[in-house]
Amino acid sequence: MTTETKHHIPWYLWPFAAVWKLLAVIVELTGRFVAMVLGIVLILVGVIVSLTIVGAIIGVPLAIIGLLLLFRGMF
Repeated sequence: MTTETKHHIPWYLWPFAAVWKLLAVIVELTGRFVAMVLGIVLILVGVIVSLTIVGAIIGVPLAIIGLLLLFRGMF
């Protein structure tokens, strides 16, 4: 959650401010999307690695980290 302060933007600068805010929203949504995709990939890799007993030592924490990253991307 960001804390935005209300600043008065002069009328001749509002196109630049609008483009800046649009770019900020795009970057934020892209970051969330990348986090969600990376979380899904880590979950899948964790499950595949933990199919063996020895791999479970690494696979289970990897899947948990992926799940946490997926939740962070959603919320």
